[in-house]
Amino acid sequence: MSVPKKIKPLVAGNWKMNGTGADLRELRRLHAGLAKHKFGCDVAVCVPATLIHRLSGMKFGAKIMSGGQDCHGAEKGAHTGDVSAEMLKDAGAKWVIVGHSERRAEVKSGGHGETSKKVRDKVLAAQKAGLRSIVCVGELLAERKSGDTLKVVGAQLRQSLPDTCSAADIVIAYEPVWAIGSGLTPSVEQISAVHGHIRKALTRRFGDAGAAMRILYGGSVKPSNAAELMAIANVNGALVGGASLKA
Repeated sequence: MSVPKKIKPLVAGNWKMNGTGADLRELRRLHAGLAKHKFGCDVAVCVPATLIHRLSGMKFGAKIMSGGQDCHGAEKGAHTGDVSAEMLKDAGAKWVIVGHSERRAEVKSGGHGETSKKVRDKVLAAQKAGLRSIVCVGELLAERKSGDTLKVVGAQLRQSLPDTCSAADIVIAYEPVWAIGSGLTPSVEQISAVHGHIRKALTRRFGDAGAAMRILYGGSVKPSNAAELMAIANVNGALVGGASLKA
């Protein structure tokens, strides 16, 4: 196996169910900041589906790429309220988040009960449409406390990723569920251990492609901790939630 070139970081914002057309002005501020400071990373913002077309029309080019927050596993059909990967692509999206913990969470707790098999179907749909996927994995607090973090994350990786994955169209985002929106952040050692485990699993399965895949950290990423998080081995960027609503 050859040694991969330096992995270019990706910072992706997830606006979740926030934002209207007026909020896109924040992206103009972001674009100006990126031009001024010349950050050496790729930037994507995954906005609500209602804003993808407008974001794509802002002509930021590769400076700020647009993305969706979910897609259906089918290309089309009787799925009222759902959005297909083809529709996201048609609206101008380049990326899509799949398997976010808020989608995987049980229905009784406000989630959608998505299984890793369903996430895998969505990855395949995104690949067919020509979208790049940010595939989320992460453990619950109870799983962290029981020492099952690596087991849970490993299983999600195996079951969520099809054999057709490449570094060009797949990014992994490790988001400990208990850290999302809580203000809590795992220690450097904890993050390093999980990202190292993910890297080994990807390399073992996909070889050079796995060694070159970007692994993002997500979970209460904010200006005060971003630099420390990005300096951890095998952290190749961030998936930023609420903080991404501000440039």
